[in-house]
Amino acid sequence: MRINEDTLLEGQKVVLVPYNADHVPRYHEWMSSPELQKLTSSEPLTLEQEYDMQRSWREDDDKCTFIILDKQKWADPTIPEEQCMVGDVNIFLTDPSDPSLAELEIMIAVPCYRGKGLGKEVTRMMMCYGISKLGIRKFEVKIGLDNKISIAMFKKFHFRELSISEVFQEVTLGVTVNEALQKVVFGNMDFMQQREYGKARDFRQATIPPISL
Repeated sequence: MRINEDTLLEGQKVVLVPYNADHVPRYHEWMSSPELQKLTSSEPLTLEQEYDMQRSWREDDDKCTFIILDKQKWADPTIPEEQCMVGDVNIFLTDPSDPSLAELEIMIAVPCYRGKGLGKEVTRMMMCYGISKLGIRKFEVKIGLDNKISIAMFKKFHFRELSISEVFQEVTLGVTVNEALQKVVFGNMDFMQQREYGKARDFRQATIPPISL
């Protein structure tokens, strides 16, 4: 989506930035992992295909993608942004006849960042963005049946089981936006700030100390 091409969302532990071409090599490295291919039901792509996919996601009106960055690392301008990457989060508009319905997908690709609350924070941030900026009123997620931690996390956000696929070994959970959900999602969201990504990136690069010759 073009709507988020200059949007940066900053939380307590993470920074969400638009998926751009500079991120593709690291993303391609992640998606070469059989584990992540299985978790995301993805087929391996060549690097060239990955660049094509990034351009497609940027242009398509039914996909909104952010790269998840480690906020602590990103605060250090000497660390390249690509080395701050820990995962991605997507909103897919799955029903052309109902633009208020979206599938949410979160991937914490770097194993050492799992189990530290990043997924929960990213979920709140992305649902908040989806509700307030994209007009989403219904969210769905598809999760592997053996991923008990993710299933439990989404149930804390009032998601309920919609269906189970024995063939794909996954469960579909869903939630409709109502007052109770908005309290869960928006409650105590003062920590999240939205900024212009281009300006934030330029400022970060400008603060890199010069190399002494």
